Amino acid sequence: MTTRPIVKFPDPRLKLVAAPVTAFDDELRALASDLLDTMRAAPGIGITAPHIGIARRVVVLELEGPGSARTYVNPQILSASEETMLHTEGSVSMPGVTDEIRRHARVRIGYQDLQGIQRTEEAEGLLAVCHQHEIDQLDGMFWIQRLSKLKRDRLIKRYEKLQQAI
Repeated sequence: MTTRPIVKFPDPRLKLVAAPVTAFDDELRALASDLLDTMRAAPGIGITAPHIGIARRVVVLELEGPGSARTYVNPQILSASEETMLHTEGSVSMPGVTDEIRRHARVRIGYQDLQGIQRTEEAEGLLAVCHQHEIDQLDGMFWIQRLSKLKRDRLIKRYEKLQQAI
């Protein structure tokens, strides 16, 4: 089990656009394994390579407990429903604070698996929210940027107070 240090907000690396993965090798599989271990230790249900300071387009999600982990390489949203939903979100890079974000209720994504095989996936509910949240992160958009300025400022103040208490 290898856990890596998580990049904490407001680290500027969280604003970087992650580069596409081009090599589907042992190094990529090790990164995916480390991401899973790091996410579980955080704890969380989703993590990207940028969360550990690596600007590559890799996402690991584990929504249904041990054994349900999935790795998505170079994911992108292909289509999204007009219908939206509110869902409470947070981040392993900003522990202890959450807020409601409006997202598409359903998405279709394209991605590659760890062998480089192109795949698609239809998602709704929590899985759709997670795909949008993590793909935003790969695009350099930290989740709180989806909040109004007032809500974002309040959330940052709450987070800073939590950090001072540690």
